[in-house]
Amino acid sequence: MHLKPLKRIPLLMLLALSSAVAQAWTVDELAAALQAAARSEADKARDADRKPAEVLVFAGVQPGMTVLDVMAGGGWYTEVLSVAVGPDGTVYSENPAWLLEAMNGAPAKALSKRLADGRLPNVVRVDRGLEEGKIPPASIDIALTALNLHDTYDRFGRGAAVSQLRQIARTLKPDGVLILIDHAGLPDQDNARLHRIVPDLVREMVREAGFEIVAEGDMLRHPEDDKTKMVFAKGIRGKTDRFVLKLRPTR
Repeated sequence: MHLKPLKRIPLLMLLALSSAVAQAWTVDELAAALQAAARSEADKARDADRKPAEVLVFAGVQPGMTVLDVMAGGGWYTEVLSVAVGPDGTVYSENPAWLLEAMNGAPAKALSKRLADGRLPNVVRVDRGLEEGKIPPASIDIALTALNLHDTYDRFGRGAAVSQLRQIARTLKPDGVLILIDHAGLPDQDNARLHRIVPDLVREMVREAGFEIVAEGDMLRHPEDDKTKMVFAKGIRGKTDRFVLKLRPTR
């Protein structure tokens, strides 16, 4: 049998392909990309407090991944993720029914404006995506929910929060990751009024939902926050003590 000789791949092309496969963001590179992207100045101004480059590098987000923004609201993190995964990646931007209707529909309207005219072509909007099973199982590399779990817990209780976490787990690939960020609260205070949640309570719920904690990030910690003020109060907004959990399903 005569085998045709393989075509030679030019060395520069081979190196480029190798680089593309191995490509991963550094914090500085992603921070620069986020500042260079066609994001609004108001969105960019929030980077200093939210540290999205540090969070996403901690998460392991890379170009080409399929990621999920859980309870995306108006989509600030949706657009950050859109930049991070690049044109070959996909971002599912998800909101539950109650959040779409909150504040006279303000989050839904803000997300519609952000996605208007196809300006973020790698974003797929999935309203009620988790509750209606619209996100394919085992399809997500990395999911993220930022400053949201306390709302589910406060509005609907522990069972609903654990159920939501289990819904997220079903969307993740076997080696997928969930990044969970929230405002830290103290036991024995009215955290619902303050829009906070006790970190140890969250650790209990994620384990109950079938996750293991693989790492905790300190990039959003603010030890000067005494955790007794409402998170939207003047002087504390954007500078609350926030915990960051990196979770992996145990299935």
